[in-house]
Amino acid sequence: MLPRYYTVKEYGEHEIVIQKSRFIAHVARAETEEKAQDFIQQIKKKHWDATHNCSAYMIGENDQIQKANDDGEPSGTAGVPILEVLKKKHLKDTVVVVTRYFGGIKLGAGGLIRAYGKSASEGINETGIVERKLMRVMHTKVDYTWLGKLENELRSSVYSIKEIHYLESVEIETFVEEEQTENFTNWMVELTNGQAEISAGDQLYLEEEVAK
Repeated sequence: MLPRYYTVKEYGEHEIVIQKSRFIAHVARAETEEKAQDFIQQIKKKHWDATHNCSAYMIGENDQIQKANDDGEPSGTAGVPILEVLKKKHLKDTVVVVTRYFGGIKLGAGGLIRAYGKSASEGINETGIVERKLMRVMHTKVDYTWLGKLENELRSSVYSIKEIHYLESVEIETFVEEEQTENFTNWMVELTNGQAEISAGDQLYLEEEVAK
């Protein structure tokens, strides 16, 4: 599992008009090639009357699955420019379909490359990009007398509180980056004079929106 990577939010759509042609970018997250292909087919079904539904996707931890489809546009003028945008933005597990309704004015190869690239880029920005960070949920059990101090310290730290369980003793669940778990444990021990019971829980990704 990657410690961190960029991808898009769940779904977005954005339309631009270039020389009377409508370009509609459809953007989605897809963790498998099957999901990407299903999404492409959904858009093709929805926009069955479009001139073209060009697409590209990049999937896998090492971007091992990369596909681009021109869907009838001149070779290399549609799918590849969309794929290049995904690469430039360092996005993983992302699929983009750009639907074109021809407006009567031919754009030429260079014009098409720019149009599809622009449509994909603006569509992704409109959808939103997130950074997914791999976190470890750390469990800290302490006596209730420590709760106020630990909660204050945690809320003003780099760590995020996931949940607090008020049981026989209080248990605080905290999101900690994998490489910080040892530092976190030592810090908790120090804050509680060694009176905290600390254990590592599940690993999961935490998403944070990236500014446009």
